[in-house]
Amino acid sequence: MQEPSILLLPGRGNANPEHWLSHWEASDPQMQRVWQREWLTPQCADWVHTLVAVLAQRQTPAVLVAHSVAVALVNHLVAAWPRYHPDRPLPVRGALLVAPSDVESPTWPPGPLGFAPMPMQRLPFPTLVVASTNDPRVTLERAQVFATAWGARLEVAGALGHLNADSGLGPWPQGRQWLEELLAAEVVGN
Repeated sequence: MQEPSILLLPGRGNANPEHWLSHWEASDPQMQRVWQREWLTPQCADWVHTLVAVLAQRQTPAVLVAHSVAVALVNHLVAAWPRYHPDRPLPVRGALLVAPSDVESPTWPPGPLGFAPMPMQRLPFPTLVVASTNDPRVTLERAQVFATAWGARLEVAGALGHLNADSGLGPWPQGRQWLEELLAAEVVGN
């Protein structure tokens, strides 16, 4: 069976060259970034539409790697897919959801629209959530609530902030190891 393609979903502002997502993309041709039209003041419906279009064009299911507000995007995608393609199953084999922003928090920054409330349905594919103990965008307790609702395994990365370029992760080998676990046959079901 062909190895799944990996779609990289950066959060608000995209991922600069120092972000681990950019390192991963540069080092692995199996990884493809999904480009959004608007990065600074994203609208959830636009981001969902873009991701649906990318997935609909693919011949094989993808594994999603999402950071920050793009974690909410993945969950909104699951809810929206049947409206776009009622007779086609969602072509996603798994998801690595890193640093999920709590879009319902009173400290949620202005700009992004339509991401709240966070969908809390069980995800229909193997999912791994990675959270930091000192993320300014989500408490570890809230990340656990999300992981439980989504039927995901939670991994705690330590005190690494928002797990972004400012965290100094570079190519982030630990994150890559978690992705490899997700891709393993016993997890994703090759």
